[in-house]
Amino acid sequence: MQWQPSANLEILRKRSQLIQQIRQFFYDRGVLEVETPLMCHTSVTDPFIESIPALFKAHPHSPDETYYLQTSPEYAMKRLLATGSGAIYQISKAFRQGEVGRLHNPEFSMLEWYRLGFDHHQLMTEVDDLLQLILQTPPSLKLTYAELFMQYLGINPHDVSIAELIDCAKQHDIELGSSIEDKDTWLNLLMTHCIEPQLGKDKPCFVYDFPASQASLSRIQNTNPPVASRFEVYCHGMELANGFHELLDADEQRVRFEKNVAERKEKGLTAMQIDEYLLHALQSGLPDCAGVALGIDRLIMLATNQSDISKVLSFDFSRICHLKL
Repeated sequence: MQWQPSANLEILRKRSQLIQQIRQFFYDRGVLEVETPLMCHTSVTDPFIESIPALFKAHPHSPDETYYLQTSPEYAMKRLLATGSGAIYQISKAFRQGEVGRLHNPEFSMLEWYRLGFDHHQLMTEVDDLLQLILQTPPSLKLTYAELFMQYLGINPHDVSIAELIDCAKQHDIELGSSIEDKDTWLNLLMTHCIEPQLGKDKPCFVYDFPASQASLSRIQNTNPPVASRFEVYCHGMELANGFHELLDADEQRVRFEKNVAERKEKGLTAMQIDEYLLHALQSGLPDCAGVALGIDRLIMLATNQSDISKVLSFDFSRICHLKL
């Protein structure tokens, strides 16, 4: 019956206990819990993430204004960091368009935190500490992005050609069309289809040193080849978290946002304004820090041995969408 919860009450009680454990973890480490707005005048420019619009009237007879439900609390949390908040964390709702399935719900819970003076390696250690507490896992495995592709596909992702990536994809029955000339698109397909399902079976697996072209909001290291100071963590073939040694340069961040805006236009996606508040925060002086976003619902799935995200949510999307009579 659709009016009833999608998760049973025993799982929901366990969920509450786990969230309390997470809060205690950060309290013990002196990390401040914060809350930031879920709605903003703009949202992320990332061409691989679509935001959910929300219509707002300042007064009953005002015209509708389009705002957006936030895909993560990152931008607002960085504004707090820039004003001297110190280390902070947040457990909040986040929203993403077009994400419904076994591992996705358009409204989901996210744990995001920032540590001053940490790089991404130090933050990986802290994420691992949290996973050992919540999931009772052994210490994690850590591999670079290049080591991962060499181990599972026998290719070096930093110098492989697009033709070689297309050939590799075909060998693994992945067909997208050889007209796609974006290297990262092919790398992401091979990652999600061929590599991710094999990661973290016995222990969590951290992947770091992503290609510089996938830096997002992280720093790029001056190495040969340049790599992004970024990591992801996987457990039982499922991505749990994405972390950065955060970029501090407002001008560089603007360049990346403008590139995203151009990509969105090229792909025919919804135009998204650059968040000038975030850039002003960077200009004012974001402290040296590392941050990570972790999917709470997926973490609870693992902790309670559930294979579908609906089983750890009070009401998944199927319980709130239009009732079919």
